[in-house]
Amino acid sequence: MRRAIVLFELNEVPWEILDDYVAARPGSELARVLDRSHSFTSMAADRGHLSPWTTWPTLHRGVNDEQHLIASFGQDRSEADQRFPPIWTLLHDAGVSAGVCAPLHSYPVPDDLGSYAFYLPDPFASEPVAHPPDLVEFQRFNLAMSRESARNVDTHIPRKDALAVVRHSRRLGIRPATYAALARQLLAERRRPAMSNRRRTYQSVLLFDIYARQLRRSRPRFSTFFTNHVASAMHRYWAAHRPGDYERLGLDQEWIETFRDEVLWATGRAADMIERLAGQVDANPGSQLWIASSMGQRATMAETLETQVYLTNPHRFLEAMGLPGEDVWERRPAMLPHFNLVVEDKYVEPFGDALRTVRVGGEPLHFKESDNGFFSLEFGQANLHDRPDVVTVAGEPRPIASLGLETVEIEDRSGTTAYHVPEGILAIYDPSRPPAATAGRPEVSVLEVAPAILQTLGVDPPAYMTRPKVLAELAAP
Repeated sequence: MRRAIVLFELNEVPWEILDDYVAARPGSELARVLDRSHSFTSMAADRGHLSPWTTWPTLHRGVNDEQHLIASFGQDRSEADQRFPPIWTLLHDAGVSAGVCAPLHSYPVPDDLGSYAFYLPDPFASEPVAHPPDLVEFQRFNLAMSRESARNVDTHIPRKDALAVVRHSRRLGIRPATYAALARQLLAERRRPAMSNRRRTYQSVLLFDIYARQLRRSRPRFSTFFTNHVASAMHRYWAAHRPGDYERLGLDQEWIETFRDEVLWATGRAADMIERLAGQVDANPGSQLWIASSMGQRATMAETLETQVYLTNPHRFLEAMGLPGEDVWERRPAMLPHFNLVVEDKYVEPFGDALRTVRVGGEPLHFKESDNGFFSLEFGQANLHDRPDVVTVAGEPRPIASLGLETVEIEDRSGTTAYHVPEGILAIYDPSRPPAATAGRPEVSVLEVAPAILQTLGVDPPAYMTRPKVLAELAAP
């Protein structure tokens, strides 16, 4: 029997959210798939701060953050890629056909890009490169949309790139049903402007159409697809979906009613994707669908978020930190409110020293520094719009505009109402191996996922990986 695995990377989603969806829609295809899946509570294995930029490399590479040392986009990963390659590289190099669609840290692309079944890097890539070449136009649009993305939904759409995608829709695999849903979304926004937040999800919906076509076309033995849209909704609207999870609810009833449906609506779009993948697995004996998150989320605080501090003029800020011009630093991709860059060697130490003198809202500016002059600066400080001395440099108050900073008003007034926890999900749907009726959801380290996939597809895991224990039976080829 020809084994094949589809890995559906459902970022940060815990069992509570899938259970809520199934309880609301017990007749759904997602309910059927989960009922017939081997289900586990995945446990993050990282020792440092839980972040998707770190926890997904841990799952992909079978070693934790203390070994792979990957923490940010744009970081030099050459050593990590050599010592602990991601699972798609290991499979490809072992002769297993592999397809890649947007998992984190999938850029830079491999030198032998054309030998993959398909390869569409994550939306934080520095250039629009993809395989097959038909995907390049979409990736150009995808990158442009990701660059525009921020805490507030930006209604600007890069017209030229969008038209190129529309022209090539049939070749890309974007379905008429997806365009119809987009049209309904735009009409709904006219009636309820707050629904504009759902635009974030449609970028994943478009991407999934493209992935599904490539999957049907090339039928690789391994493929992976990453989506963040449910995680985004949970961060913002967990308190509207599950207001009873908080001892103190600092958001009013009108806000709750406005955004009550957003988490389950976003989960529904993921359920649509899972339904299509499960149908493909059902039609191809030996295939498996693995639904995974590298960690989860849980309720934190439910308070109104009026503003956040963003770096909107990097040149001004970096000049104030002693970098004389753009020729001594290079911007790297990042998700707001972070800002990533690489600094020329001779400026690394003085730049780090200057950053350590910056305080925002009375707290030190948080930043990470790694090899080869890489820095990741963390902005996004909340509700500081009424502080005249919000930023100080070396003890001296500075007008934030003079430093290229801005307090940006948050349209939906939602803060981070849920945040990262170690517990995630792993569901393995294999029609040929149904679960026992009382199997439950035992805990499994995310370190078992990569070696279990390798073993299932007939590839010996590298010696540095943990041999599957909880997943041992399912990992048999």
